This record gives sequence, structure tokens and C-alpha cells, in this order.
Amino acid sequence: MTDFLNLDGKRALITAGTKGAGAATVELFRALGARVLTTARSRPEELPEELFIAADLTTGEGCARVAEATRRRLGGVDIIVHVLGGSSAPGGGFAALTDALWQQELDLNLLPAVRLDRLLVPSMVERGSGVVIHVSSIQRVLPLPESTTAYAAAKAALSTYSKALSKEVSPKGVRVVRVAPGWIETEAAERLVQRLAEQAGTDYEGGRKIIMDGLCGIPLGRPAKPDEVASLIAFLASDRAAAITGTEYLIDGGTVPTA
Repeated sequence: MTDFLNLDGKRALITAGTKGAGAATVELFRALGARVLTTARSRPEELPEELFIAADLTTGEGCARVAEATRRRLGGVDIIVHVLGGSSAPGGGFAALTDALWQQELDLNLLPAVRLDRLLVPSMVERGSGVVIHVSSIQRVLPLPESTTAYAAAKAALSTYSKALSKEVSPKGVRVVRVAPGWIETEAAERLVQRLAEQAGTDYEGGRKIIMDGLCGIPLGRPAKPDEVASLIAFLASDRAAAITGTEYLIDGGTVPTA
């Protein structure tokens, strides 16, 4: 793999790199030679301290702290991978979503990328090179009305913002790409299944069926694995993808019927 693809010496910031697809991306980037800094609210014991900055990216202060740490520890950044996202909104459809819940989804799924880009992308533009990868979701086109309306809307906003950013900075040497996973087999996904099951008065398999039915099935027959998502991100971040910008790549087992 490293003969075909490498990230030797690249300085990378990867948000939410302690679990799931984010952790898999951190591991792969390091294996490919990148210098990596990642962030979350707390550091797991197995992650070396020099790779990590603790911060709450749902706040402006947290984003500023991470940007400053990125400049200080890495001397700047060549690749930004915005993995952070998720949803804890309750089921019950649109009527259950209060203003506070809507703001919570935007604070987690849209604004951290907007803020970090504003703080870090200008130096990429000045240098004339860099890659920004926004991890969106297929739910921006296939929302689950019972449970993820606000999450899906926030990811749709992230995708539109990403496209606008790419049109602005690609002529200046900075590539901006979106990765839209479908259902990824992570601990967070398992918690969502359990939550939906409890709300529906069913078991875990019943909760899994709710998601599968909401997605109209997965032709591949299974969710994606975190390391599969990480592999796509690494390719798009590499010089092998030097002509790719402004577009979105689905990794969903064929869930979305048309691209």
C-alpha cells in the first residue's frame, strides 16, 4: 500500500480521531507517514499524548484552541479531515425537535468544520496547497424522519458549504472533497440502534431493522467498516487524487439508489 500511496511528511489534523472512522483514519495516516494531531473531549489511554489535543469543538473556544495547537505542534497543516459528527436527538419526528436540539445538531455537525476552516484554510491558500475533507452523510439525501431529521439537515448544510468552499479555494491550490458514508459499523451506530429499539419497544435486531428499512436496505448486505472509510479518505487526501476537488464520494454499500 505504501508503495502506491503515501502521506510522508504531511501534517494532518483529524477531528474526532479517538473512535470509529476517525480512529481508523488516524491509524492509517500514521502508517502512511503523516504527522497527525487529533482531537476529542478526552484522550483514550492508548492514544499517545503528543498526538492529541483535548477540546470541545462544538464551541468557538474549542476550535480556536485546536487551531492554535495545530500551528504550534505541527507548524501548520497540509490536510484537514473533519470527521466530527453524530446525533443524540430523540425519536418522534420533526415535532419532537426543539430549538435547542436543532442548535445542538448544527453545533456538532456543521459549525466545527466552518470554524476550523476559517482558522486554518487561509494559510493553505497563502501557501497554494492543501486538502480539506468534510465527512458528510448519505442521510443528507436519505434522512430518517423518525430520528435524524436535524442531523440530516445539518449534514446537508455541511455538504453545501463544502461545495461553496471548493469553488472559492480550489483555484488557489486547495482541494476540498466530501466523503459521505452510509451506515458505518461503529460503537456510536450500535448505541443509535439500541436507542431506536428502546423507543420502539423492540429488541436490538428490531432497532437494526428500523435503520435498514429507513435506508431502504443496503445492497452490499452490511454496513461499511471504519477502516474502509479511512482508506477512501487517505486516497482523497493523497497526491494520487491531485485532480479531485469539489465533489462527493459515497461509501454506502449501494444504499443511495442514484448518485
